[in-house]
Amino acid sequence: MGKKGENIYKRKDGRWEARYVKGYKPDGEIRYGYCYGKTYREAKDKAIQAKSAVINHLPIRKEIKKKRFSLYCDEWILLKRSCVKESTFIKYFTTIEKYIKPRLGGCYAEAFTETLIEQFSYDLLHEVKLSPKTVKDILTMVRSIVNYMKKKNPSVESVEIVYPKENKKEMRVLSREEQMRFVEYLLNDMDVCKFGILLALMTGLRIGEICALCWSDISLNNQTIHVCRTMQRIKNITDDPTQKRTKVIVGEPKSSKSVRTIPLNDNIAEFCRRWKAEKNKAFVLTGEEKRFMEPRTLQYRLNKYTGDCGLEGVHFHTLRHSFATRCVEAGFEIKSLSEILGHSSPKVTLERYVHSSLELKRENMEKLKAHYIFSPSETAVKS
Repeated sequence: MGKKGENIYKRKDGRWEARYVKGYKPDGEIRYGYCYGKTYREAKDKAIQAKSAVINHLPIRKEIKKKRFSLYCDEWILLKRSCVKESTFIKYFTTIEKYIKPRLGGCYAEAFTETLIEQFSYDLLHEVKLSPKTVKDILTMVRSIVNYMKKKNPSVESVEIVYPKENKKEMRVLSREEQMRFVEYLLNDMDVCKFGILLALMTGLRIGEICALCWSDISLNNQTIHVCRTMQRIKNITDDPTQKRTKVIVGEPKSSKSVRTIPLNDNIAEFCRRWKAEKNKAFVLTGEEKRFMEPRTLQYRLNKYTGDCGLEGVHFHTLRHSFATRCVEAGFEIKSLSEILGHSSPKVTLERYVHSSLELKRENMEKLKAHYIFSPSETAVKS
């Protein structure tokens, strides 16, 4: 029982309730406020703070109900749905459901510490066996959700997230000899699919971009390709068991920089004239309007073609990197190359796509001859 005159008593649910004068209604009737606590002392202290706030005309601090991290994840993903592409939303949703919620979803906001995040990162790397790049992407999402959580609950302390170091692997690039061999194979008994692969090799198009490319995007008069769509297969989020688990969508490219116009040289333009479909809206890879070739199928075709040529470890992105390498060898200006590839900045092109072949390194080493102060013929022969 509370002390007489304090307006504090124990409720039937076990909590303590403290009542205080919050103000007065227009008719003079008292307006009461209520504070709750697990103990008598907690309820009383809250009531004292509330009374002090009323006297000093300060806002009364509301109690923040404890929420688990999974609820913040749900709120965050709903907010993202209207401002990101469908494919990006699916990626976020899948990552949250598969990796974040099972390990962090049950934690309360107050429990988030550097140690908790570090253990989460360690588990993804060593137990789930994800790559450092994938773990970094997941941690970036966690950081965004934590920032949202902190915005909703200012009492949550900031958490420093340390990202794992990425082990950058050298990207497979076709050598000049390999590329010549592959091009000869494509030219021999060429069909629309082989033509599409050759076009991607000669322009640096991504696999989704070449799959979504229509003849209406190619101007033979101006000798240009306008890249404005991409195709990809994504997870189909639905409760309908009759629906397929995945679906193919055609949408906007990867980023705003990916929407671009690529000029064609005379040789590529001539190939385009030979293989142009009768209908302008036809897909380049099929020559038909209503039938397309999805990225997965195109990759299967590429695997067969490269296997026939004796080329190993060739993914479709290998063609894009090979295109960039040939451009560098030809002396392309990096800014132009970056725009042709649809990169956000030349820095991305330099760091990820510029691969110096052994032939180019050898050519550059030969350039040093003019700077040598001696020649082998002038060097004394050791007796």
